[in-house]
Amino acid sequence: MPLPIGHAVIGFTTRRIFSAEESGFGRWKTLLVVLLLSNLPDVDVLLGIVFQGNGNVFHRGPTHSLMFAFVGGFLATRILELWSRLPKFSFKCSFLLILSHVVADLVFTSSPVSFFWPITVNWSYGTIELRHVVNLVLFGNYRDAEIIIGFVFVIILHRTIPKFGMCGYQRFTGIFLGEAGAKFLRRLKLLMRV
Repeated sequence: MPLPIGHAVIGFTTRRIFSAEESGFGRWKTLLVVLLLSNLPDVDVLLGIVFQGNGNVFHRGPTHSLMFAFVGGFLATRILELWSRLPKFSFKCSFLLILSHVVADLVFTSSPVSFFWPITVNWSYGTIELRHVVNLVLFGNYRDAEIIIGFVFVIILHRTIPKFGMCGYQRFTGIFLGEAGAKFLRRLKLLMRV
């Protein structure tokens, strides 16, 4: 299961590959917005803790859906346009950053997500309290090491070989990210064609 750092790295990679906008890796405000948008679907964990004392009550529900990515991407784009000091993100970029979280959870975990909510709804089971969430966020990110290394490699490939085609991505992500990483990038590419 990708944790916040893993989702952020996947978000940075998604922005780098799919956005025609300047990368902005040197700008802390851009990095902050990428971090927030790529982790936005997990707001359901915070809502579950606040209202029920259990982070899994609402987890993997509507916030882990295509519709949430669409609406969240639209709202994020409009909100970022309101403040001149914040970086501007296109709808496509905001949508893909939020969607990257959902697709990563779909690919890298065995628990289902509510991708086509409201048609299908899946919830996480079990109990996770605030102390468990804090512990995971602060001390559990070592679990994302493979994701981080793999997606950093994809960014390096993308920067060094700009005309590197999808066939090359599939071959190299299959080697360095494993089948799940290659599957993740294939799904994102398919979603972009729609």
